[in-house]
Amino acid sequence: MSLGNLYIISAPSGAGKTSLVKQLLTETDRLTVSVSHTTRPPRAGEMHGADYFFVNAAEFQDMIAAGAFLEHARVFDNFYGTAAQTVQNYLAQDLDVILEIDWQGAAQVRQKLPDCRTIFILPPSLDVLRQRLRQRAQDSAEVVERRMRDAAAEIRHVDEYDYIVVNDDFQTALGQLKNIILANRLTRARQRRQLEYLLENLLN
Repeated sequence: MSLGNLYIISAPSGAGKTSLVKQLLTETDRLTVSVSHTTRPPRAGEMHGADYFFVNAAEFQDMIAAGAFLEHARVFDNFYGTAAQTVQNYLAQDLDVILEIDWQGAAQVRQKLPDCRTIFILPPSLDVLRQRLRQRAQDSAEVVERRMRDAAAEIRHVDEYDYIVVNDDFQTALGQLKNIILANRLTRARQRRQLEYLLENLLN
């Protein structure tokens, strides 16, 4: 039986999703990020099973054929996917699980696990988003503009999500994400499981 909650967090590049999730994990107990499978080679410092499960293309295709993925996609020349067993193992341990995926992956997961909670992180404006992308100094001007076009396409799907968080002030956005996680731990369904012994004593 799954005890934890599954969260999908999506955002356009530069909205601050990665930084927010990293801090959320630091400040919230019983919360983890699902480790994805990928066919791309490890980068310096990356570890198998911690950053990604690194597999070859044949292994990945075998997993697709076996229906092992909640969602998967090809990004340029590499494949990325979220294994259903990885997520279920975390949920069974009463851990809340975050998937950092785009709207297309979110749609795939919602079809298979409709009870998942979905969160979309927005930038406060397109000007701020462009400024953040430039300040990262990771991409050329051409790539920044491509990311801006991609952001517009991603944001069009915001109405498909349960929650919307605007990352204008980092601490405010972080607090809102915490509130979402904590509030969902107090739902009747989850509390009934957690408090079964207490309820039995109160009702008998």
